Amino acid sequence: MTNRQRNQQNRADCRALVYFPGWANDPTGDSIVMDATESAEVGTLANRSMRMIARLLFSIMVTGAASASAQDAMAPVEVRNTWAPQVVTGSDGVVHLAYELHLLNFYGDTGVLQLRHVGVFDGTSKRSLATFEGPALEAMMSPHAPEGAKVGAALSIKSGAQATVFIWLDLPKGTTPPATLRHRLEFETAKGTTTSVDGARVYVDTSSPVVLGAPLRGGFWVATEGPGNSRSHHWGSTVVVNGQLTVPQRYAVDLIGVDAGGHAVRAGAGDLRQSKHADWIGFGADVLAVADGMGRSTHDGAVDHPPLSPQDEPASLTADGLYGNYVVLEISPHVFAHYAHLQHGSVVVKAGQHVHRGDVLGHVGQSGNSGGPHLHFQVSNAPTFEGSEGIPFVFDHFTRPGIWSVNQAIDSKAVFHATSKIGMHRKEMPLDNDVIGFSTDPRPSK
Repeated sequence: MTNRQRNQQNRADCRALVYFPGWANDPTGDSIVMDATESAEVGTLANRSMRMIARLLFSIMVTGAASASAQDAMAPVEVRNTWAPQVVTGSDGVVHLAYELHLLNFYGDTGVLQLRHVGVFDGTSKRSLATFEGPALEAMMSPHAPEGAKVGAALSIKSGAQATVFIWLDLPKGTTPPATLRHRLEFETAKGTTTSVDGARVYVDTSSPVVLGAPLRGGFWVATEGPGNSRSHHWGSTVVVNGQLTVPQRYAVDLIGVDAGGHAVRAGAGDLRQSKHADWIGFGADVLAVADGMGRSTHDGAVDHPPLSPQDEPASLTADGLYGNYVVLEISPHVFAHYAHLQHGSVVVKAGQHVHRGDVLGHVGQSGNSGGPHLHFQVSNAPTFEGSEGIPFVFDHFTRPGIWSVNQAIDSKAVFHATSKIGMHRKEMPLDNDVIGFSTDPRPSK
């Protein structure tokens, strides 16, 4: 469009806004447009009518304000989801979606907004799927409130500040997963009024998650800091690098070896702070390839830290800065299995080397950013830690005799008792604090 055409359009747009109240209710619905070149008589009429227009516009403004006050105002909040959630069945037999809503109280002069309500709906059928309020909602927020803060502090979002809601959604049994989700978020302003966001659509990935073999051979393992726990250092850790926000550890799990009584440390070890690696049940266990694939990146040479020793801040938010000794396998296009904290000198696979399901990759250790011997395992869409998104996975088969925490596992007086029937779980993902058992045979179940 030329400058002349643009000016003509601007003038036309301005003229189209001028109408005469005397003809406002004309059944034709036509507005009367005044042009400066029209007759003096019409011009005089226009001057009188402009005063009438001003009075009418004031009336419209007052009426509009009264109408708006009767409704919830639209919140000046940006809501973003950076990665579509993928359906996955957990060890509880329920289909879950895990995703994040990133909230930005956009303007600098809005004041503090207090998040009061998050409603989740099927984007197509409009069926309500979940409602989160009060302490349950506050537990889903990041950043967390500082210790000693009053209840609800984590729900307060200052002007220009950002917060994240971590949503773990249970889908009703027997229903088809929705293609999209719609959200309603309600905020309380500093003046005590309610403002809301209604929409915030999130697309759902309804494809099946990758099916994997066992990453470890036999025994029992506590799946700590696991899926479903948004306050874990895994899912709860967003990574912002090079202009990109991702959640690499969305479904990551730390697998800690325990004996039949649920103890991570052998009897007679004494003071845990003085324990040796050999005192820990899982240390040195074989770590297995969960599928056929190729080594994309590996590292060995990092020392194993003493158990429960203080950890330095990582040098970088990368595999080299966090994992210690590690293996990253590409098991299908855009699907990578990450194994971290392997024992010093145990890594046997090299980058570019092909492996088969069940092949030994290394041994459980305590290298890298690790406070005790365990296997850190996650699946993501990239071979790097930074810039990758965690994606769900299911194990071909495993047992699940109950749940147990890491604090119980290192308590010599605590004794684990099976709380559920020890049956075989097939094509499910272990959840936070599950005790799981793998077969000594890594081949697929029939």
